[in-house]
Amino acid sequence: MALSLADLLVTPGLSLKNMGSVRTPLTAAIDWVAVTELENPQAFLSGGELVLTTGARQGTADAQRSFVRQIKRAGAVGIGFGIGFEHDSVPPALLAEANRWAVPVVEVPYSTPFIAIGKLVADARAADHFTKLERLLREHQVLARALLTGGGLDALLKKLAAMVASDLVLTQYGAEVAATSPGAAPDDGGWHAVALSTGKRDSSKLWLRKPFHDDGIVDYARGLISIELNNLVQRRQSARQIAGQTISDILRGTLEAPDAAARLENLGVAPTAKNFVLLVGADEGKFATISTMSLPAALESAVAATIRTEGKQELLLVVPTHAGDPARLGRDLSHQMHNVGILAPVGIGGSYSQANGLRWSYFEAREAATRGLDVNVPERLSLTSLLLASEDVPMADMAAEALGPLTAFDAAHGSDLVDTLETYLRLNGSVAAVAEVLALHRNTVRYRLTQITELTGYDPSLTPDRVQLWLALAVRRLSPPA
Repeated sequence: MALSLADLLVTPGLSLKNMGSVRTPLTAAIDWVAVTELENPQAFLSGGELVLTTGARQGTADAQRSFVRQIKRAGAVGIGFGIGFEHDSVPPALLAEANRWAVPVVEVPYSTPFIAIGKLVADARAADHFTKLERLLREHQVLARALLTGGGLDALLKKLAAMVASDLVLTQYGAEVAATSPGAAPDDGGWHAVALSTGKRDSSKLWLRKPFHDDGIVDYARGLISIELNNLVQRRQSARQIAGQTISDILRGTLEAPDAAARLENLGVAPTAKNFVLLVGADEGKFATISTMSLPAALESAVAATIRTEGKQELLLVVPTHAGDPARLGRDLSHQMHNVGILAPVGIGGSYSQANGLRWSYFEAREAATRGLDVNVPERLSLTSLLLASEDVPMADMAAEALGPLTAFDAAHGSDLVDTLETYLRLNGSVAAVAEVLALHRNTVRYRLTQITELTGYDPSLTPDRVQLWLALAVRRLSPPA
């Protein structure tokens, strides 16, 4: 423990005497001892020193008063005045000025060398530093043990919170990962943020509620947390890829029912329980983010998978119905996606059981996402989704057969037959409306419809053929991952 003037005054052998006012506190810790005979030593003091002097340059009352003022401005803890050299006692002018500014003054007898005082203070500081290092080492071991014995980040934060006497929150991608006070919502006002380095652009931070005590342990904990967060990111990415392989097989309908059920159970999805799908897509530049981002706390019970389809990557969450309201969970996911810079809509599927129910929910979620809202709930059971989810209906083959000639013609001639067909069906077969939307002459629209009929064999003006073409376009839009 660092010494104070009060400690020095009762130290045997020093024979120091307090000469200042009894109202002047003597409890401030002495950081160091500075010996000086300068008239103005302020430039050589950094604060917290006990200034020892014999007063060799303080021969006049003005010089003595000026010396005290310089000591006060420098932030020193007091003056030790050595007598028996230039002065037989502490000068009255120096004492009066010191009492005026509440600067402690102790008398150092001729028999007490200044070096003895300096050695005592230095030894105390060294012992204090050694004690602090020992405590830090013990705290390092406690934190490492909490993390490595299976407690994870929650156990580490609990131990660290006790050490710094404060609440802690750990965030990644803007979402809470762990906390000693869940839902605390830290901000820059009442909290101190410590940036964490994980090798990812994830803006990970450790938040400490003010006030807190830190003797260096936070820096050590920061390194441990960064390593563990990076490990979590790697595990999260691997788990989502593995889950994505299984779910992709289920969505394509390539698994027999018993195999599909067994593989779902291996992922932690109970086939007999009802689950719904939350789905969001990301462009290629966001593949890494969508594979590694943390999820809102309310979706911890969900099984997350990443699947690739049509040049995009989708994050698919299989959520048990007991997790909560699908719309609310969808909003939580949408908010998290916005935090990481992904503005794609969230699609929600219906709640079903079994592997085929997962297929239905997935296609409903894909279809819902096309409506373009931030969060899109399924309005009703979609005929297209049901047909796509059925293993016995070759919808993808039908769509390819119906639309293949149109896509090939468009690619070869730079035409827009597929776009014209989609617009025609969306506008309920109104040639005039199509011409207005596409800025074409009506005869041009009619000519393109004739080309579509000739190339596909389906006449968009006939209801049976129109249904066939509409289903083909829906399948093309909602086709399962390759």
